[in-house]
Amino acid sequence: MKLKHVFLDNIPDNLEDGILYISIKYATAIHKCCCGCGNQVVTPLSPVDWKLIFDGETVSLYPSIGNWNFTCQSHYWIQENEVIWSRKWSRREITSAKKKEARNRSLFFRKETK
Repeated sequence: MKLKHVFLDNIPDNLEDGILYISIKYATAIHKCCCGCGNQVVTPLSPVDWKLIFDGETVSLYPSIGNWNFTCQSHYWIQENEVIWSRKWSRREITSAKKKEARNRSLFFRKETK
């Protein structure tokens, strides 16, 4: 599955399937879940969240998109506008990743406030 990317300041109220909306102004990318469930996937862009790479033609987001709070629990990468599906994670993997993300976020913001 290929995504189209659109750079804009403000995210539209109604998202279209297959489009990754990117607001540099608000450091956010958003799209409808690629599994088709219709949920909106918000990916904040920051040193402790997602990183966006724009090569002049395509975009990539790192790390992967893990929709652990959605019923679908879809898991995929967006690399050069291509959706690359990944395996479903176990509850243990999800819990471990969430703890690691919280720890990294805490360390980052503690460092930023000093």
